[in-house]
Amino acid sequence: MPCAIGRTGMRALKREGDGASPCGAWPLREAYYRADRFHLRPRTPLPLRALSPEDGWCDAAGDRNYNRLIQHPYYGNAERLWREDGLYDIVVVVGYNDLPRVKGRGSAIFIHVARTGADSLDLEPTEGCVALQKGHLLRLLPMLGSQTRLLIGI
Repeated sequence: MPCAIGRTGMRALKREGDGASPCGAWPLREAYYRADRFHLRPRTPLPLRALSPEDGWCDAAGDRNYNRLIQHPYYGNAERLWREDGLYDIVVVVGYNDLPRVKGRGSAIFIHVARTGADSLDLEPTEGCVALQKGHLLRLLPMLGSQTRLLIGI
């Protein structure tokens, strides 16, 4: 299945905001989905939760909640997971920089729905995540569990 990676490629030494996908073998932690956009709950062995409009992910390196799920309104810098563009209709959290979290090493690394160009097979780069066409991600989701590793650049 074709996928998109970060707009600046892959990096072994990832930094916050560099636009790169982190090289390595990463575990998958959990998944979120927009229940208002699905008739049925997606199937996956991963822990799965419906998103709410208040859900976000902290990407402020100096914040105590860096690289964690937060609730909006939030006092610090945090990405909104409830998006209108459909990219986060399904979000799989990649276990990158979470155990332990290191300030500035990168946050919000997900597998999510790809933004497509004029041709539906033309996937646009991400800000550091891995993205797939929605149908491909839905087909892959039932095979993703706690023992699955996402291999980037290996």
